[in-house]
Amino acid sequence: MTDPAQKKANRSLTRQLWIFSAGFFAFGFALVPLYDVICDVTGYGDRTKLVEASSFTAAEDKNRVVTIELLSDSPQIGDWEFRPEVGSIEVHPGRLYEAKFYARNLRVQPVVAQAIPDIAPRLATKYFHKTDCFCFTPQPFDALQERELTVRFIVDPKLPMNIDRLTLSYAMYDGKGTS
Repeated sequence: MTDPAQKKANRSLTRQLWIFSAGFFAFGFALVPLYDVICDVTGYGDRTKLVEASSFTAAEDKNRVVTIELLSDSPQIGDWEFRPEVGSIEVHPGRLYEAKFYARNLRVQPVVAQAIPDIAPRLATKYFHKTDCFCFTPQPFDALQERELTVRFIVDPKLPMNIDRLTLSYAMYDGKGTS
């Protein structure tokens, strides 16, 4: 049998653990309004801004031409043939355009690829809006499969006037898993 002092100590520890657990449970609920406050202060995660960004529309600026250079890169890890269909496109800001890339898995086994985009100059990133892109999701390829990959985009007419050339670059990496 245990002595009364041990029982008292066990009850005290149990009570403290229950209070501790209840405190963490309450803290979990307190994080929701705290997250909202942080989002309001920093501007990150604001659902209204996400809705605005997803419904981007702009009037086409037919008096301005911006050159979009298209580049591709396949790191030395993985066996890919990956290249843009054309090296550059001239676009009018505010109009929807489409660029195509060619990708081929040179392996004799299936693989999942992930394309990572980059836009230069960095300042222009917030003015380049992709409406659809192969980089949004992993791309499963069968052994030796090849296919065309598409990106659709709009250059915001608010792009600073001193920027007349953007570079859209993709690096194709082997992802985890197979198709």
